[in-house]
Amino acid sequence: MKQFIVTGMSCAACSARVEKAVSKVEGVTACSVSLLTNSMGVEGTASSREIIEAVQAAGYGASLKETAGEHLSSAGKAAQEAMLEDYETPVLKRRLLASLGFLIVLMYFSMGHMMWGWPLPAFFEDNHVAMGLVQLLLTGVIMVINQKFFVSGFMSLIHRAPNMDTLVALGSGMSFVYSTYALFAMTDAQVKGNMEAVMQYMHEFYFESAAMILTLITVGKMLEARSKGKTTDALKGLMKLAPKTITVLREGHETVIPIDQARKGDLFVVRPGENIPVDGIVLEGSSAVNEAALTGESIPVDKNVGDPVSAATLNQSGFIKCEATRVGEDTTLSQIIQMVSDAAATKAPVAKVADRISGIFVPAVMMIAVMTMIVWLIAGESVGFALARGISVLVISCPCALGLATPVAIMVGNGMGAKNGILFKTAVSLEETGKVQIVALDKTGTITNGEPEVTDILPAGETEEGELLRMAYYLEKRSEHPLARAILRRAEEDGLTAEDVSDFEALPGNGLTAVWKGRRLAGGNYQFISGQAEVPDHMRLLSEQLAGQGKTPLFFSRDDWLIGMIAVADTMKEDSRQAVKEMQNMGIRVVMLTGDNERTAKAIGSQAGVDEVIAGVLPDGKEKVIRSLKQQGRVAMVGDGINDAPALTRADMGIAIGAGTDVAIDAADVVLMKNRLCDVPAAIRLSRATLKNIHENLFWAFFYNMIGIPLAAGVWIPVFGWKLNPMFGAAAMSLSSFCVVTNALRLNLFNMHDAGKDKKIKTKSGKEIQTMKKIMKIEGMMCGHCEAAVKKALEALPEVASAEVSHEKGTAVVTLSAAAADDVLKKAVEDKEYKVISIE
Repeated sequence: MKQFIVTGMSCAACSARVEKAVSKVEGVTACSVSLLTNSMGVEGTASSREIIEAVQAAGYGASLKETAGEHLSSAGKAAQEAMLEDYETPVLKRRLLASLGFLIVLMYFSMGHMMWGWPLPAFFEDNHVAMGLVQLLLTGVIMVINQKFFVSGFMSLIHRAPNMDTLVALGSGMSFVYSTYALFAMTDAQVKGNMEAVMQYMHEFYFESAAMILTLITVGKMLEARSKGKTTDALKGLMKLAPKTITVLREGHETVIPIDQARKGDLFVVRPGENIPVDGIVLEGSSAVNEAALTGESIPVDKNVGDPVSAATLNQSGFIKCEATRVGEDTTLSQIIQMVSDAAATKAPVAKVADRISGIFVPAVMMIAVMTMIVWLIAGESVGFALARGISVLVISCPCALGLATPVAIMVGNGMGAKNGILFKTAVSLEETGKVQIVALDKTGTITNGEPEVTDILPAGETEEGELLRMAYYLEKRSEHPLARAILRRAEEDGLTAEDVSDFEALPGNGLTAVWKGRRLAGGNYQFISGQAEVPDHMRLLSEQLAGQGKTPLFFSRDDWLIGMIAVADTMKEDSRQAVKEMQNMGIRVVMLTGDNERTAKAIGSQAGVDEVIAGVLPDGKEKVIRSLKQQGRVAMVGDGINDAPALTRADMGIAIGAGTDVAIDAADVVLMKNRLCDVPAAIRLSRATLKNIHENLFWAFFYNMIGIPLAAGVWIPVFGWKLNPMFGAAAMSLSSFCVVTNALRLNLFNMHDAGKDKKIKTKSGKEIQTMKKIMKIEGMMCGHCEAAVKKALEALPEVASAEVSHEKGTAVVTLSAAAADDVLKKAVEDKEYKVISIE
């Protein structure tokens, strides 16, 4: 996506005009304009020059946003920060102060003296022409101070794209022109001595209205600009975290260089209290690193040799030497900034409704204003009265509130997520995450920790627990199996030291044997050890019980005597059950996907409390399961590995957890920096809160105009006598945008981890989600290869979501995404030369 800075936009009609103009350029496939950040994101093959020319032809300015290139330079960062800097508020503040100075004098002459008899110099006593000339001059000065409204408004009109500035310019300009006409007519009447006409024309002056409209709109613009500046605070805060320098080792000496000169492979050092400048790997030393800047987690993380460190995190305690692995725009911090920035440049689907209305809103208001004046003139009212009603319609109408309703909430919601380690890649992902009905969780690394751990140490006979662990440690030391690593970690945590063994032999799928000090050690599954030593019935039953809990029991013997059993399992994360419960309380169905056998999978699923377990899913089968789930409702897939990428892409919403792998992050719509499943319901909660805020903003923007325009037009004058002065119309217009932005800023107070106010959502069509399963009884399967062959044959069918095959039971449990005839299933299996006995 190419990003551009757009200048000259003042309301939603402007952004709609720019978007429409750029979308017509040949080669542009998508265009999204953000009024909030004055930025534009464009996708397609069109050149930057063509895009900029299209914007200029529409009456606005555009320039290509600076990118960092391969290495994000200090200048590039400065340009990004400069784009978000609030330059608008100081300018508007100066304009406002100057306008107020002249307005106070004007109001003294026009209102103070005429209504309340405040004293004036003798020269002005009974000199109505002089009074009028002073008001004209003071109003003219205020119009010059606020000339931007007129330049922008009339330029937009020339380009046939009227905007909010057009309404202000027309309202204020018409007041001034009519008042100037009244002044000349009054002068003529005074020359002729017609004092009755003089007094009548005096009451036709709207100089103070013209000046007050401009001043009040400037007040609203300043408040709006100040509030808009606050919505980007989170992004500006992230940018300021990036260190400006790095201390690298060059020829054995420490050298401080600018951060943009850092290169991959550089060795750098970080002292306690310093921010880590780039992503790297610890080579020497250890420390506690505060990663709150990236993950929102305030508890420091211990870092030792070989551990990764990220840019902008704080080194709290130790001196560490590291090697740079990612620099410039490749660092985690830069990617976060880019994601938040890209999200701000995209548009949520709900915003498109407001954009369509904004595109026709201003012309419609101008027509209503003209019709209002015509109707009141036909009704017999004076030109001044009719003009006041028309001007009120022009100045009370506010397309800005409509245009800002969505982007300010999106920006604040994105900023809140970024501060808490939840990154939404686009505005669409922020809006749609809250609408999911089914969440599919990958088991390994998502529900569980992804690393096997020793859960039970059960010695047999007179063997002690420590002795069993020591024998297992000696034996497993040479093994490369993941389960062996769990035993090694536990032994090392207990302070055991390994001793050498001889005649080590690994028997794939069975176990290990070795000789230690002349004694034969063996370890492995029940089938293997039962051939090495006698296994008592109670130990066998205990192993089956442990297997039923999702654990893997490993038996160990010494000199043909069983010395005990150690159970290993991929343990569940502390917050997994709580996260699943929170999602269920939101009305979301939680499904667990795993490649484990059905027994182990159901044990883990039961512990986690999920609604459904789909076991025996091979890595390439996850995408197929997601496809079938999508027929039952909106699906979010949560995963962390490379093999999750196809499923993350296929799902309505892909969520990469624990920063995952680069491939998973690229495929995901939402990235969770922390390895906590509780951030999934938090992301859903934040999405729902943001969408609710957008709906509130849109409601008030529409409601304000629906109430305000009829009131300004004088619809209620015949009924209730309600009449709106143009000055009050301008004040109402100013406050409407300010209120919308302020309401969006309330999201900063939202607690996304508070489950107390969660509400359930209805499933699609209000129907209960169901799955279709068939159980096939099959003869001829003898081993794991047979299982794989049958599984592959069945899952090749488009109607089959997954198949759980067991050669021991002689069954295949088939989960269908659509109706499938028994003959089709039978043929698929029998083509592989296995016999199907029955299908239930």
